[in-house]
Amino acid sequence: MGVPYPAQVADKLHRAQTLLGGPESIDWLPPFSGPESGFRNKAKMVVTGTADEPVLGILGPHGTGVDLRDCGLHSPGLQDALPVLARFVALARLEPYDVARRTGELKYLLVTESPDQELMVRLVLRSTEALARIRKHLPWLRETLPRAQVVTVNLQPEHKAVLEGEQEIVLTEADTLPMRLNDVVLHLRPQSFFQTNTAVAAALYRQVRAWVDELAPASLWDLYCGVGGFALHCAAPGRQVLGIESSTEAVASARLSAATTAATLRFEVGDATAAVLTERDTPEVIIVNPPRRGIGAELAGWLEGSAARAVVYSSCNVESLARDLALMPSWRVRRAQVLDMFPQTTHDEVLTLLTRD
Repeated sequence: MGVPYPAQVADKLHRAQTLLGGPESIDWLPPFSGPESGFRNKAKMVVTGTADEPVLGILGPHGTGVDLRDCGLHSPGLQDALPVLARFVALARLEPYDVARRTGELKYLLVTESPDQELMVRLVLRSTEALARIRKHLPWLRETLPRAQVVTVNLQPEHKAVLEGEQEIVLTEADTLPMRLNDVVLHLRPQSFFQTNTAVAAALYRQVRAWVDELAPASLWDLYCGVGGFALHCAAPGRQVLGIESSTEAVASARLSAATTAATLRFEVGDATAAVLTERDTPEVIIVNPPRRGIGAELAGWLEGSAARAVVYSSCNVESLARDLALMPSWRVRRAQVLDMFPQTTHDEVLTLLTRD
């Protein structure tokens, strides 16, 4: 932060080209960037302080809460919602969890805003002790913050640095948040991952769809598919599309979205590497969108020996991308683009289209 935004984007492009290859070997599209502030559609707030005066933000270096309700990265809708949610914490007498003393109930407040400005609000609690009070005061929250369409309680009883637990208690009629990107509606369930920058995510999906439509494959796999953003954008008549994702909740979200389309889409829960080893047929095009660690040697080796004719690799860590590409020497990066998913940080999304020489 403090570096002029155009310089930030230029630095990210330079780093990507240094690791992957410059314009003389790769067709680099112009970098895509959205707003440099107010772009973040999700707030992950540690709750400290007291039930009367909660602090929403992060833990400081000495374990004290630092309030971030006015964080400039959050969307205006999130900034408007957080003070109301702090009042709800006080109204429902939700005692913040004290890490040092291991007392209290409310650990985190997780809020996601859709492109239609609707909200998913998740309260991460240590137990169900406060559940009755939350239900009692929920009508006040819904009336004061009507954009809160999905409200849940997540139970995380363990004393460790884990954001959420397995059990989710939905308190509203709606249990999914519709995320409208381009001409696709993605249904986001409480424990499903979604890109935090809506404008850049929409551009990412558009670019991948353009590349895939140009290739016009009859079959497509979307590995690490999450809630199915790439698969749903690339679905087309006569095209067989398979999405693989390890998160059960994300796959449930993807299947719900797919039910509203006429395309041939299938989503399965599983590890991406294990899944490709068990599928009998290889598709014409494969999309991979792994976590920061990359796809790893085993999947890279399978892609190296596969009969696919193109790979679209979307990476949030250009260093692991470069390592993976080194394990796939028969593939060449034909096109690439930097999409600044994370302004004011050193991170970005690098999108590449791979074909064989």
